[in-house]
Amino acid sequence: MGATVGDSIEIAASPEAVYDMVSDVTRMSEWSPEQSATKWVGGATGPVVGARFRGTNRIGWHRWSTSCKVIDATPGKRFAFHVSDYGFAVSDWIYEFEPTPTGCKVTESTIDRRGFIIRVGGGPVTGVYDRSSHNLEGIRTTLAALKAAAEA
Repeated sequence: MGATVGDSIEIAASPEAVYDMVSDVTRMSEWSPEQSATKWVGGATGPVVGARFRGTNRIGWHRWSTSCKVIDATPGKRFAFHVSDYGFAVSDWIYEFEPTPTGCKVTESTIDRRGFIIRVGGGPVTGVYDRSSHNLEGIRTTLAALKAAAEA
């Protein structure tokens, strides 16, 4: 298993407002440099533990989709989901929200859960061979875009 990477940013908006933005996974492509589309599946319509969604990702000409399951949905506090591909664990993504005097601190992190098969096969499929560095850069881009949207 790989590393856990993450970063935080201060946002001048309430934890509840930013949680609502992040937990509406259908909007993630507005901020993420990698995710191009997301849709709830299996009858799910919103962020509750056990809800499933499908994420479509792209980097250059590389395109792939993953299956995701919400594992924590605590409004204004924490939103997390598990990502898998063809039944193999890929990662967990976690968003934590802490109130501050001017809004909130948002921390986005990911835990790499890839086993050997996904770790080796993932590079050619996604075009990413150093997933930790790539994810950290993506987290920073996502948080900056989320901040701009939340404060607009």
